[in-house]
Amino acid sequence: MRCKTLTAVAGALLMLTAGCSTVEKIVYRPDINQGNYLAPADVQKIHTGMTKQQVAYILGTPMMDDPFGNNTWFYVFRQQPSHENVTQQTLTLNFNEAGVLTNVNNKPKLTD
Repeated sequence: MRCKTLTAVAGALLMLTAGCSTVEKIVYRPDINQGNYLAPADVQKIHTGMTKQQVAYILGTPMMDDPFGNNTWFYVFRQQPSHENVTQQTLTLNFNEAGVLTNVNNKPKLTD
């Protein structure tokens, strides 16, 4: 009888602690990286006046083009470490009609 009681108490205790956040940290969750990883050194090489070919040589092809024209390129990198908050870095490049880089918008700034 005592064994059954201890088993029932252990089972109830296990079920109550299964939802605790400390138990969640024990479970392995891989890092999830999506998009274009851009090294800060490569981003610093980009400046206005460059052509699309020069930019593509340094950064690679963009993740997205502007669906209403091809004068805006988006480099998006989204990172979700195992049990941490999601971070996203977006580099937006605007080109003029001649294919020359006119504006660089980097949110948030890529740091070393």
